[in-house]
Amino acid sequence: MNKIIGIQGITGSFHHQVAQEYFDQNIALDECLSFEELVDNLLSGKSDQAVMAIENSIAGPIIPNYALIDKNNLHIIGEHYLSIHQNLMALKGQKIEDIQEVHSHPMAILQCMEFLKKYPNIKLVEDKDTAETARRINEKQLIGIAAIASKTASEMYGLEILAPEIQTIKNNMTRFVIIKKENSFVPENEINRASIKFELDHKRGSLAAVLNVMSDCKLNLTKIQSLPKIDTPWKYSFFVDVTFDKYQDYAKAKSLMLIMAEYFKVLGEYKNTK
Repeated sequence: MNKIIGIQGITGSFHHQVAQEYFDQNIALDECLSFEELVDNLLSGKSDQAVMAIENSIAGPIIPNYALIDKNNLHIIGEHYLSIHQNLMALKGQKIEDIQEVHSHPMAILQCMEFLKKYPNIKLVEDKDTAETARRINEKQLIGIAAIASKTASEMYGLEILAPEIQTIKNNMTRFVIIKKENSFVPENEINRASIKFELDHKRGSLAAVLNVMSDCKLNLTKIQSLPKIDTPWKYSFFVDVTFDKYQDYAKAKSLMLIMAEYFKVLGEYKNTK
C-alpha cells in the first residue's frame, strides 16, 4: 500500500516536488489547499506524513506553521531544502503588457516583489497555492491573469512563461520539514539537528543564559524566533533550531535547558540535510 503524503497545494506545486524528492516514487498525495487542512488530515489519519514549508531564504520563517506544529503536538522527523525558481506565466499568446492581475501564494509574491514593482499597473492578488492558480487559469481560460509558479506547473497546465526566474534573489531556498502525528525513532548517531520550543521567566539575562548554555555545549544556533503568548502580555515563546556534531552535547544542553526554562518542548530531533 502506498504511503499517503500530505502536501500544501496540488500536483505541480513546490510541496509536490519536495514529496517526490524526499520519498520514493511509491507515494499517494493528499492535496490540501491550506496548512490547517494539511494538519487536520494528518491528525485524522487521512495522511501518514506531511510536507510543510517552514522558512524561506528571502521571506524568512513561516511563523504560523511553527505554531501549528506546536499546538497540535506534531513531530518533525526530517527536513528538505528546495531551490525555488519562480516564473510568471499565463495563457499562450499573451504578453506582460496584456496582464492586469497576478495571482499566487503570498509567499511567492513576496519573493518576486522587485520584479513586480516594475509593473505598478498590475494588481497583485494573494491565492492559496501557486500550482492551483496555474491550473485555474487554464481551466477557466482566464485572459489577462497571470500566475507565479514553477516551470513544472506551466508545463502541466499548458501555460506560457512570460518571464522566467523572477525571484528577487536567484539563490532562493525554502526549507521544508517532514511531520508526523507520532514520533519516529531515529538512531542517536544519525541525529544532528533539533527543533525546540521554550519559555523563560521575564527577567534580565534569562535568554542570554540559555544561549550561553547552547554555546558551552557546542550547539550551533541556526535559527531563533520569538512568538508572543496571546494569553500572557509581554511573555514570549522561543522557537529554536540547533545543529551539533555529537548527540551527547545536545543531550547535556537539553537537560540544562529543562531546568532553566519555565517550559521546554522538543518539536523534533532529526538529521540535518544542509
